[in-house]
Amino acid sequence: MSCTVAAEAPVRRRVAVVTGDTLGPLLSGPGIRALELAKVLSEHHEVRLVSTLAADLQVSAIDVRAAVTDADVKELEAWCDVLVFQGFLLNRNPWLMESSRPIVVDLYDPFHLEVLEQGRALPMEERNRQLFSTVGVVNQQLARGDYFLCASAKQRDFWLGQLTAVGRLNAHTYDRDKSLRSLIDVVPFGISDSVPPKDSPVLRGVVNGIGPDDRVLLWGGGLYPWFDPQTLVRAVDRLRASVPNVRLVFLAGRHPNPDVPPMPTAEEVRSLTTELGLGRHVFFIDHWVQYGDRHNYLLEADLGVSTHLHHVETEFSFRTRILDYVWAGLPIVTTGGDAMGDMVESEEVGRVVPPGDVEALASALEGLLEDAEALASCRERLAKLAPAFHWCSVAAALVAFCRQPSRAPDLLSGVRLPPAVGSGAPPLKPRFRRAVELTRRSLLDDGVMTTGQRIAQRARRVVHPSGRS
Repeated sequence: MSCTVAAEAPVRRRVAVVTGDTLGPLLSGPGIRALELAKVLSEHHEVRLVSTLAADLQVSAIDVRAAVTDADVKELEAWCDVLVFQGFLLNRNPWLMESSRPIVVDLYDPFHLEVLEQGRALPMEERNRQLFSTVGVVNQQLARGDYFLCASAKQRDFWLGQLTAVGRLNAHTYDRDKSLRSLIDVVPFGISDSVPPKDSPVLRGVVNGIGPDDRVLLWGGGLYPWFDPQTLVRAVDRLRASVPNVRLVFLAGRHPNPDVPPMPTAEEVRSLTTELGLGRHVFFIDHWVQYGDRHNYLLEADLGVSTHLHHVETEFSFRTRILDYVWAGLPIVTTGGDAMGDMVESEEVGRVVPPGDVEALASALEGLLEDAEALASCRERLAKLAPAFHWCSVAAALVAFCRQPSRAPDLLSGVRLPPAVGSGAPPLKPRFRRAVELTRRSLLDDGVMTTGQRIAQRARRVVHPSGRS
């Protein structure tokens, strides 16, 4: 992969790209995104690709490493000119709030919305505690970032609302750029600009029960609570009468990030498959497929499928598995209601169905599987669509920022941001809340020494109300 470099020779910066995901042969979405953005940036800058968990990956022209201790992160911060991160880096290293480095926050995954669905089995009090804690993590990022990335225009609208709520849409940021593109811009998930090669068989004639002439539906990612694989399994149950050689394959291995717990959705789908007697039609690949091997599964499928529930996480998601289907030229059947569903419909590269509609889904699957001309047309349109999602194209805004990085003007001015809501901390009593606010203002206005003297005076008055020491 080679990205076009500007005619003028730009200054080479030192850019750190940090993910909370593991970096190795087994990659999930956050790690993939960090890796591919690092590759694009390495065409222009010196790049370190860093995991805060573990790193075992060799990438040409990129220094890949782990930063698991506070000292590791401090060394990285001292080295870089620009810090790009996703996840919990700032929350776990709060001293970065005071860093003078331009910090880019990657908001492509609104994970506080995922928490709403992920914790549904928990007691209400615990669900809210987890949600407010996660919102606090997000608000901390919004309060410190100099530049933000998101994955779609709809996500950008969402994040502009939250940035406004924490005070980042202010006179300083607005006067610099009334479009606010210099504060937050769209960098979608992308795909490789290379055509996926067919290396070796992995399904047909390899997995017992999947033959060379079977019609293969591929679910190309994990089974998480915000998805709806159950409706897909029920659709296959309907479909097997008219298309007896239909085979649905779930790539359902355990997530490579040890911090991600097993998802109950996977077990629920297996139970439903058994209940419906679909052992000859539904298959589970029980290992996490290596990033460098996923194309073999994609190229053996007839359709790529993704179904989800109707909720707020869906509306602001950006389903990365759909882009793998685009890369492999694999016609798509998916649920509507998100940016990817809109793309599939507008670009006519598959079929879009309502959430939870078994009949509509079965009909869409059969309609495409039995129509060779429609499949061929979808593949032609996918080939034309793919270049728009090449990593070199989608990462243009980040490349431009790193070429001329800058601090956000409001952060440099020292503007006071309104207190963030939903930080997850227990509510403070009014008197204590006022004391905290007075102390915060004193620290900002008068410094540590004067504030310390005032606190000492107040403490003496509490211990000795008459004023005598």
